[in-house]
Amino acid sequence: MRSPHRTDSPPHRTDRAAGGLVRVSDLPPGVLRDIALVWLADAVVGVSFGAIAVAGGLPLWVPVVMSLLVYAGSAQFSAVGILTAGGGPVAAAATGLLLNSRTAAFSLALADDLGRSWPARLIGAHLVTDETAAFVLAQEGRAQRRAAFWISGIGLFVAWNLSVLVGALAGSALGDTDRFGLDAAFPAVLLALVLPALRGDSAARRASAAGAVIAVVAAPLLPAGVPVLLALLGLLAARRGPRRPGRPRPASPRSAS
Repeated sequence: MRSPHRTDSPPHRTDRAAGGLVRVSDLPPGVLRDIALVWLADAVVGVSFGAIAVAGGLPLWVPVVMSLLVYAGSAQFSAVGILTAGGGPVAAAATGLLLNSRTAAFSLALADDLGRSWPARLIGAHLVTDETAAFVLAQEGRAQRRAAFWISGIGLFVAWNLSVLVGALAGSALGDTDRFGLDAAFPAVLLALVLPALRGDSAARRASAAGAVIAVVAAPLLPAGVPVLLALLGLLAARRGPRRPGRPRPASPRSAS
C-alpha cells in the first residue's frame, strides 16, 4: 500500500546529466577547443576519403551514403580500398565490421552517458567513435561526460559528412591525396589528446607501449586492420605492476604559506 506521506519526485529534481539539455557550459575549460581541433582533423580526413573513393572509380553516392549510415572512418577507408581493388561487397563489409568491433567496448563504457531514453541511446550509439569515447572518459562528472559526448559526437558527424561530400565532389581534381599528407593529420591530433594521460598514468604508458609493439610486429604479417585489434592485448600490461600517477609538483612557497 502506498504511504500517504510519499511524494513523487518533481521533474526538476531529475538528474540533469541523465536527461535534459546539453550545455556547452558543462564542459571544463579547454575541452571545447580540443573538440574543435578534432572536428578540423576529421574534416581534413573526410575530404581525403571522399576524394579517394571517387577517384578510385566509385559513384559519388557511395562514400556519401556510407558516411551517413556506417559512419566509421577506418572501416570506411578499408571497405573502399577493397572495393577499388576489385574485391566484393561481402569482403568489404566483413573487413569493416571487424575493424569497427572495438566500438562495442566503447558502447558499454559510455552507455550511461547517452541518456535514459531509447531514442537517445539509438542515436547516441551511432555517434560512438574513438574520439567521442576519449573525450567522455576524460571527464569526471556526469554532466561533463554527457556534454562531452553529445557536443563532440554531433559535431564530428556533421564535420565528417560535409567534408566527405566536398571530397567526393572534388573527386580526381585533388590528384594524389597522399602528397598532401592528409592521412597523418588525424593520428597526430589523437596523439596530442592522449599525451596528457600517458604522462600522468604509468599503467596507461605500459598498455600503450605494449599495444604499439604488438601492432608494429603484426603489421607485416597480418591483413590491414587486424594489428590494430591485436594491439588491444596491450591492456593486459596495465594490470601488471602498481598504478602510479605522475610525480606531483613540489608546492611553491606561496601555496604553502
